[in-house]
Amino acid sequence: MNKITVIGAGTMGNGIAHVFAQSGYEVSLIDLSQNALEKALATITKNLDRLISKEKITQDVKDKTLQNMQVYTSIAEGVQYADLIVEAATENLDLKLKIFKQIDEAAPKDAILASNTSSISITKIASATSRPDKVIGMHFMNPVPIMKLVEIIRGYSTSDEVTNTIMELSKKLNKIPVEVNDYPGFIANRILMPMINEAIYSLYEGVAGVYEIDTVMKLGMAHPMGPLQLADFIGLDVCLSILNVLNDGFGNPKYAPCPLLVNMVNAGKLGIKSGEGFYDYAKNRKAENIAEQFI
Repeated sequence: MNKITVIGAGTMGNGIAHVFAQSGYEVSLIDLSQNALEKALATITKNLDRLISKEKITQDVKDKTLQNMQVYTSIAEGVQYADLIVEAATENLDLKLKIFKQIDEAAPKDAILASNTSSISITKIASATSRPDKVIGMHFMNPVPIMKLVEIIRGYSTSDEVTNTIMELSKKLNKIPVEVNDYPGFIANRILMPMINEAIYSLYEGVAGVYEIDTVMKLGMAHPMGPLQLADFIGLDVCLSILNVLNDGFGNPKYAPCPLLVNMVNAGKLGIKSGEGFYDYAKNRKAENIAEQFI
């Protein structure tokens, strides 16, 4: 595999594009918004400069990484020569089905189609294509250039060949791939989101405050971030979406999202992306510096 296309220039998409390009692959980054593409390139450049300042890469690596990237606002144009397409759009089933139908029609017939979805069924996504055996999940962790894990999700029809190819490809990105099967939330979010939800319930019920809850988990359980800060980092709207997938998929009330989380999302308090969630990022350090603690 040499030519990689990433669809979606948001936080996850630009991180995935960054990692592939830094690993020497030719990367096409697609987004319908030219402004989003320009912002993504600026973010990638800033992250590369940060790695240079910490002596993790050289200037030459930065230059080659940026040279390996091209941007497009057209899906058809951006996927026509791809060996692998990684979709990293918003966590919305209807949108993903629409995208996969488009890329299935426009991409080479032997191209592998992957989704960075954090909870939506790969089998369901694959149903929008004529190649369900070549559809797989590649769930990267945020921030992508730093976090080692990639959750590899096999859909019901995903072939052994495609699974093995993506597992080996992930290792070439200096990541650690873990294969899981296609059930709601997979493994990462099936375990993580109930913990975050329980932390929100503890706040909602007045058991403890934000600082106290996060401090207990950081100092008592050695978590690098407390669950409420992590929820802000992920995005409260994303947390709510994943919990709804779990709740609908399993029909178990233990996955029902806390009313406080629902109210905060309805009020537009989404965490870092909106400037306020459980923490007020306008009063504290800038949101874009949060990831520095992982480097």
